[in-house]
Amino acid sequence: MDRTERTTFDRAVQGILADVWGGPGSAATGCLDPLWAAAVDAGWLDLAGSGALGALVRAARGMGRVACPLPLADSYVAVELLGEQHPALGARIRDAVVRPLVVSGPDVLRTLDAVPTATHVVELPPTGPARVVPIESYRVRPGVPVPALAEAQVGEPELEAEVSDAQRRHAFAVLRLALAARAIAAAERSLELATEHAMVRHQFGRPIGSFGAVQQRIADSHIDARAAGLLIEEAIRLSPSGHGAGSGDAGVDASERWLLAVALAVEHARTAASHVQFGAQHTLGAIGFFDEHEAPWLFRRVHTDIARLLDLPAESVADRLLGADRSLPPVDLDAGAAEFRHQLRTFLSESGLRRHAPQPFIDDPDTVRTLADANLFGLAWPPEHGGRGLRGAEQAVLMEEVGYGRVAASAALNAVMFLGDAIIRFGSAAQRDTFLPLIRQGRLRFCLGYSEPETGSDLGGLVTRAVRDGDGWVVNGQKTWTTRAHESDWIWLAVRTDPDRSKRHAGISVFLVPLSTPGITVKQHRSQAGEVSCSVFLDEVRVADDARIGDVSAGWSVITTALAGERVAMGAVTGSLHALLDELLTLLRREPELAGPPGSVKRAHVTTLATRLQAARLLVRDAVEAITAGTGSRIEAPMAGVMGGELAEQFGRTVPELLGPQALLEDAPGNGTFGHNLLLSVKYVVGGGTNDVLRGLIARGLGLPR
Repeated sequence: MDRTERTTFDRAVQGILADVWGGPGSAATGCLDPLWAAAVDAGWLDLAGSGALGALVRAARGMGRVACPLPLADSYVAVELLGEQHPALGARIRDAVVRPLVVSGPDVLRTLDAVPTATHVVELPPTGPARVVPIESYRVRPGVPVPALAEAQVGEPELEAEVSDAQRRHAFAVLRLALAARAIAAAERSLELATEHAMVRHQFGRPIGSFGAVQQRIADSHIDARAAGLLIEEAIRLSPSGHGAGSGDAGVDASERWLLAVALAVEHARTAASHVQFGAQHTLGAIGFFDEHEAPWLFRRVHTDIARLLDLPAESVADRLLGADRSLPPVDLDAGAAEFRHQLRTFLSESGLRRHAPQPFIDDPDTVRTLADANLFGLAWPPEHGGRGLRGAEQAVLMEEVGYGRVAASAALNAVMFLGDAIIRFGSAAQRDTFLPLIRQGRLRFCLGYSEPETGSDLGGLVTRAVRDGDGWVVNGQKTWTTRAHESDWIWLAVRTDPDRSKRHAGISVFLVPLSTPGITVKQHRSQAGEVSCSVFLDEVRVADDARIGDVSAGWSVITTALAGERVAMGAVTGSLHALLDELLTLLRREPELAGPPGSVKRAHVTTLATRLQAARLLVRDAVEAITAGTGSRIEAPMAGVMGGELAEQFGRTVPELLGPQALLEDAPGNGTFGHNLLLSVKYVVGGGTNDVLRGLIARGLGLPR
């Protein structure tokens, strides 16, 4: 489906559910019988024949939003498994004469969903044939789920069918993906209600959405929900029937890659749905606790579906990764991006640019020159500005591969991300002619002059002043935490040009100033990870007006464009974390006792790291796409920054729990990269604005008040 087709399908699903089922409260009294008839008329029961996994999952999401338990995925799987061997049965399922529930064995018969309108059970045990068994009676078992779960009493099998292990794994993967999609969709609906509520509910004289704690919670929930949606879409894209099948690393079986993508999507959705739902309940407060509201019914649906996931067998993410020489699936949107990744990896390998020892603060001149000669800096810029006119997908691949290979060119690439788009959009013709070639050549050595001692991430509170003096400006003030200022030629300087502090963002301008200008003094500071950052003192610094980027006192748009690139780059730490994960997996395969047996707590740690890493990679891709498309990234870039930064911290904390003290040593496996990441990780939650500030930006991007 393209975007238009997805939108049309979603609206059709919503319309049918609204007419036949109603809202989430219908779970208390609604009957599924009319909905089965509507599903037949809408063609939902024909989806398996066309391999339309995406449509199935989208229908499941629509049902989650109204807390509807129609077991559409069970019919889909039953047709896939049995329809070819038993065409008559397949036809009866498509006509909803047979309404099956697929189970892993007889033990599950005690806790089935949607039993009152089901007619059969399809038993799919670990070995042996699938069996179609009629439901003769059932006993309702009241509890949290509404409609209630039930215990089914079944008769003798009506037919059996041989199924392969591959078919069995595929069937349970489809069921798990649909359940996870329904659960996260229910939680997302509650989150929508909570976000709207936060805008209109007043306490202590102002909207609760202006409270910092509420903003942080809502932003976190939206990050989790967005990541869940991206992971689910990625699983659909990589499915055997999806257009992404067969893309990615050579030699990796497409089916195995898809099963891993499903495991990642389900793992994240399973944890995110509960977190998002509880967050929504907290924001809604008492109003969301009573059955007149939608939230209680959505709450029941979320936790019912999460619990039922446990009844469907599957290998964990850690088991899949450790059981074979396998890495995370690539996150390339299409064959074009996959081909670019293959070409780039080949180029980096053949050029000898990948390295193993961590030296993230130093660009190698020869490496930068090689990348520049290949026209890799500014590859997503329009051709009229010297770029290659490629898409954000390719830019995201470049950032990830440079991080993964620890290619010594991060500063040169940051110039593209931090400054390039801002200069293209706001710079004069002379500035574009001067600076864009330097960026493409990897020769613009710069630092960011944003943070100040008393304002930190609050760029609206800048006090460094620029005062008009003839045809130029005189600047006085101080910048701090200015990374690479000691080795830079230029400073991207944000200053206040309107003394009226009440204007905040409306009174700021941006200049690109040579650091050799008289009156600039640089003092170095060494971080715990060995990185040098600086304080920059500006004392009566005279700056020409042609150094100004954009209009006077209109620099906030320039800054936000540049900050989006910086935050994506912060989030793109995922490339180096991916390399860390692969090094960790290699070590755990070699010494399996370090990871423990399947089901162990240590393996659960590996699953969490891998799942959140894949989610962060997709958020980075999402943000780069938004920036390159020019649609803005007020939400996407901060989301990528928050998850990427906190994932770096999680890696730093978790690896010593797996490897012990040796993870902290320079001669540890991985050449000390694990310990170095722990020391460096704090940077990723404070650079480019602290994560608390980024969550505030996300909240305001969602419409919450200041």
